Amino acid sequence: MLLHGSKIIGTPIMGLQTGSELAKTKRAIVDPRNLAVIAYTLEGALLGNDSLALRVADIRELSNIGMIIDSSDEFVDPADIINLQKVLDFGFELIGMAVVDETKHKLGKVVDYTLDPTSFVIQQLTVKRPILRSFNDTELLIHRSQVVEITDTVIIVKMTAQKTEPLKEAVRNYQNPFRNTAPQPETTTLRD
Repeated sequence: MLLHGSKIIGTPIMGLQTGSELAKTKRAIVDPRNLAVIAYTLEGALLGNDSLALRVADIRELSNIGMIIDSSDEFVDPADIINLQKVLDFGFELIGMAVVDETKHKLGKVVDYTLDPTSFVIQQLTVKRPILRSFNDTELLIHRSQVVEITDTVIIVKMTAQKTEPLKEAVRNYQNPFRNTAPQPETTTLRD
């Protein structure tokens, strides 16, 4: 089952030791190299430090009551974990990123994503179309396999549809044999 990334923001983080809410998720930290959520920044009255994060590797379960972890000892300062700090130094924000196709035509901006709750790997991007193109379709779903490249400013995706003009020409020249204007004589053959 896939979950929308926006539904996880504001999720309570429950501790097994205390059985109570320890904090809430504030923002997803996404690694642009593999399009996976590696941690969540936290907010809450019980936190002594506003810059704490929870690595997804420390989440025991994601349930209907929230994210379940062992204890508040799982909260880390991103500066203490080299890989987490490196991703934060990228300054990558997935929400709001421009999406273009390989020919540099603007497709829209990322407004949400879906992820696999067991691995926290992003599976699809939800892209809101520009105003002029939104008359036909307001949003696009782009699978992770269509992503060609992620730069500092844009996400480049494969073009999915090719022009089908030759096919339309072939359809126009098609004649339906049941709609012949001249009636055809019936023929029967007798067998001995």
